Amino acid sequence: MENLSITPTPRARRPRPQVVSLTETAAARVQEIMARAEKPYAGLRVGVKNGGCAGQEYVLEYAEAADPMDEVVHDKGVTILIEPKAVLFLIGTVIDYETTKLSSKFVFRNPNETDACGCGESVTIVPQDAELDA
Repeated sequence: MENLSITPTPRARRPRPQVVSLTETAAARVQEIMARAEKPYAGLRVGVKNGGCAGQEYVLEYAEAADPMDEVVHDKGVTILIEPKAVLFLIGTVIDYETTKLSSKFVFRNPNETDACGCGESVTIVPQDAELDA
């Protein structure tokens, strides 16, 4: 009997969806802010932290370097680095930048939000179920 070796053929992975995206207005504002920064940065770090009256708050900050576990998104000329623990909370989020008569701010349109406080500074987010590629 001949010795047969069965080697599984690697299957093609489907492209991963982009975790977050920026509107044109938000991308332009981030580029403007980064251009005026005191030193060059690797990108914009986006995360979620516990806090506020609804339980969680979005975090935006300069990122000096990408951490090995960061989810890296390139959108409209901006590099966004997403903290690993925030990925499931942010899937499908669109970040916008709005200017009104009284304020200018980044706004998160997150399909995973289930509640927000009255002042709009904190939210309740339910993480999306992780899909495992088996």
